[in-house]
Amino acid sequence: MTDLDELYQATIVDHDRAPRNAGTLAAPTHVATVDNPLCGDVVTVQTRILDGVVHDIACEGRGCALSRAAASIMSTMVRGRDAAAARSLAAAFEHLVRGAPDAAIPDELGELRAFAGVRRFRSRRICAMLPFQALIRALDSA
Repeated sequence: MTDLDELYQATIVDHDRAPRNAGTLAAPTHVATVDNPLCGDVVTVQTRILDGVVHDIACEGRGCALSRAAASIMSTMVRGRDAAAARSLAAAFEHLVRGAPDAAIPDELGELRAFAGVRRFRSRRICAMLPFQALIRALDSA
């Protein structure tokens, strides 16, 4: 295992064990739940969007370490961004996880780069993408 793989694994483990923005919001403006019936993962994303900006976000659900860590990292990265930037991040992340295993990893994905390893495992891609699918559905729910 390379030093980079170890760093990425540590990032996923950290966000899985101590998820950021876990729970629910008192007064969300946008909510969506997405599940993966193949593995049983379920993610609910709640956001409070004011003037087109994600002012607050919370994620809850059950699932594997990948879906929990992806929800945690996603939530930290979209808070304070406008909806278009959140959608752009979701698209960039999907491009990463669906890309070739040896494709370059964009720096602008920040901690989401930790998920580059899922490119080698088709069934794991869905787990990583689940929180982003919930986010997009939540943004579309208005």
